[in-house]
Amino acid sequence: MKKALIVLSIASLLCVSAAQAATSRTSWVVSQIYNYNHPFAATDSTDLATKMSTMAGDAFDFYRGTDHIFYQDMATLPASSYATTQTGYTWIGGDAHIGNFGAWQDSGSNNVFSVDDFDEGYLGQYVWDLRRLATSMVLAGRANGVADSDITTAINTMVGAYVSEMNNFSGSSAELSFQLKNGNTSGAVQTTISDSKSDSRSSLLSKYTQVTGGSRSFQTIANTLVTVNSTTYNNIVAAMNSYISTIASSKQYAASYYQVKDIRQKLGSGVGSLGKLRYYILIEGPSTSTSDDVILEIKQETTSAVAEVDNGQLPAVDYNNNEANRVAMTAKAQTLNADVLIGYATINGLNYFFHEKSPYEEDFDYTQLTSAGKLNTAATYLGQALASAHAVSDQDYNSAIVPYSIDKQVSNAVSSTSGLESEISTFAFSYAAQVNLDWQSFVSAYQAGTPLY
Repeated sequence: MKKALIVLSIASLLCVSAAQAATSRTSWVVSQIYNYNHPFAATDSTDLATKMSTMAGDAFDFYRGTDHIFYQDMATLPASSYATTQTGYTWIGGDAHIGNFGAWQDSGSNNVFSVDDFDEGYLGQYVWDLRRLATSMVLAGRANGVADSDITTAINTMVGAYVSEMNNFSGSSAELSFQLKNGNTSGAVQTTISDSKSDSRSSLLSKYTQVTGGSRSFQTIANTLVTVNSTTYNNIVAAMNSYISTIASSKQYAASYYQVKDIRQKLGSGVGSLGKLRYYILIEGPSTSTSDDVILEIKQETTSAVAEVDNGQLPAVDYNNNEANRVAMTAKAQTLNADVLIGYATINGLNYFFHEKSPYEEDFDYTQLTSAGKLNTAATYLGQALASAHAVSDQDYNSAIVPYSIDKQVSNAVSSTSGLESEISTFAFSYAAQVNLDWQSFVSAYQAGTPLY
């Protein structure tokens, strides 16, 4: 009875919000978007303009660009029946939508499928990731022409797979060897992994760079890669030693590996992160040959949207008061055989997360999931990937931050798998309805020329 009442109260509260959307909710949504994005207007207005036009395109892209609104709502919507104080210390990704999964080659040369976005990483309730992922499945599923009944089935599959995997991990160390690979996947997920395996460094370098007179440098590509001024260039070069020092000494290469050859600003990547500065750094790599040059991607990081409503759960002292270190820690916590080039540095007063722009990285193309069967097949792997990310980032990563087994805590909290499935699917459809209303409010403001950043 308790579960039914809470699910009903979620739906009821969202309906009340929907009824007020033309007045207070509309004003609130517009002000939230302005307040979140305005701090970046002076440094990256080009990407902010792209962000607003992208968000105006459809409700799912709007959802991708407004995780800060999602977490403001999490502060007021009822808690899950299947959450405890202990499960609130799950290291969540914070932005677990269906587009934030993908395939890559880990440092052990395994091509795997996993979560691949860590900007909002923070400690919080595991159900927040489930809620955000499930809502994205409603929005993306509808955009792909999948019926609501089939989306419900897929959400139940995703939640069921998540719980099943957490039960498998509970009381064991199975999470320390679990990976989704070609051999244990199928459908669109397996295709994404196969695409990753067929990628090459030469293809990535050809896409973004050129060799002239025996030396490799970046191409200048309109609206994609643009030159930086000498001050920015020199500031980034000067920060390299600081960045290298954040890599464990056992994983550092020779100093020559990190020699900077060229720098460009990267425009137009992502949705939610548009407006935050991003650069590509071309470095020497293992040898002086131009064939094994490496591209580093560095990205400005700010406070996690999760922290806005759950402040203090992950004390800033745990990540040296540096938001880029928080992101780096999340990336290393949530993946097995993490990228050895992960690190961070402060440049011109801003925090930047460093990692390799991997030649073997493939984003998950959720637009392929155009049938009930395709979506349901992918849902299993989405649930498993999320469970893996949560389970390996507990005491297995750093017991001083998460002092116990999250997989055990979640398993204990989920007294009914079908009950959690029902709760999450009900929430997802109710919240998707609110997202659509918020999107319509945003589009009206956008078309009216209302300042949004």
